[in-house]
Amino acid sequence: MTERLCLVHYHEIGLKGKNRSTFENQLVTNLHRALRGMGVASISRISGHIAVETEDRRATEELAAAIRRVPGVARVSLAYKCGLDEAEYCAAAVRALGEAGEFETFKAHARRSSTTYERHSLEMNQIVGSALCEAFPQKKVDVHYPDVTVVVHVVQGSTFVYAASAPGVGGLPVGTAGKVVTLLSSGFDSPVATWMVGRRGAICVPVHFSGRPMTADTSEWLCQDVVEALAPSGIVGRLYVVPFGERQREISLAVPQGLRIIMYRRVMLQVSERIAQLEGAKALVTGESLGQVASQTLENIAAVNEAVEMPVLRPLIGSDKQEIIARAHEIGTYDISCQTAPDCCTLFMPRRPETHARMCEVLEAWESFDHEAMVADLVESAEWRDFSQCPSYHAPKGRLREHHAELSAWMGGER
Repeated sequence: MTERLCLVHYHEIGLKGKNRSTFENQLVTNLHRALRGMGVASISRISGHIAVETEDRRATEELAAAIRRVPGVARVSLAYKCGLDEAEYCAAAVRALGEAGEFETFKAHARRSSTTYERHSLEMNQIVGSALCEAFPQKKVDVHYPDVTVVVHVVQGSTFVYAASAPGVGGLPVGTAGKVVTLLSSGFDSPVATWMVGRRGAICVPVHFSGRPMTADTSEWLCQDVVEALAPSGIVGRLYVVPFGERQREISLAVPQGLRIIMYRRVMLQVSERIAQLEGAKALVTGESLGQVASQTLENIAAVNEAVEMPVLRPLIGSDKQEIIARAHEIGTYDISCQTAPDCCTLFMPRRPETHARMCEVLEAWESFDHEAMVADLVESAEWRDFSQCPSYHAPKGRLREHHAELSAWMGGER
């Protein structure tokens, strides 16, 4: 009996050599998490692919779309699984081509990973090609640049037949590249930066600096919405919120106006570095793009970087705003980021921020207030909410785990 399943293709994982199975197993784990509640019966590795089979043996485009959003997935094909009978897999090939939409040219592409099957790939091409020509006499065969390619793949005693195939997000499975802490706002840039690092296999732990108590908490809820929008990719394990408004006021009174933003960012990076150390993360991530705003010149970036020892990753550094917005559309955060919300970025902003800060002046301003006590206090005041979408995330042990334990319920709307 012919069944329909989703055949998952990957690219980079296939180049990993001896540790390839580690990446494949992590992708299988992540797919189990992403497809909960969708009637999946089994997810198994088969000869360079992953097969996702449903309980009713009728995989749908909805299931394929959910799979395509999981990092590590290069492409997803809705395939028919048949036996080794020629009539059966030829009939499946005719069905697959008939479901491929509008086309004028096609070709059959047969391959076998099972050497126990007596037919060679060239023979299979002739057999399947003849069946397709008979079923679609008005269409032409083009072996070089066809509109549709019907793939017939013999592997492990079964034949997988497909023509419908669509690209996934690519990258590497989440959980294969360690953990990072990302500075997250509800704007366009930082959600995209978070997604891009997560797509490379990193577990992301966002930290949002709220303007509370000087502003409303709207931005905090929008950041939760951002995390929920990123949920299909399974990249976020926990969201931290740090009330920063009162500390910004203290900084604004202590340092020259033009250096306020640099001081804010230095404090934010140091707080994030402390949280990263507690989380066991190896790097910080920001959504900065070179020259996009006053604080993102090379001099200012260097002045901010000097405050921390941990590597700071900036995946958007060479992107322009239109590219970032296009990516926000793709990952589902655009509509959320369009909503305006007062947060720490809107507080106590200078009229003329310094664009080319001198390190000597930055260090002098840095010593004009008790930044060490401020950072320690901000870390202690951090609130958080855990998310179950990331199977590789493990919460830190120790005092931070117990501190503000009730905040998970508070962030969930029970305040």
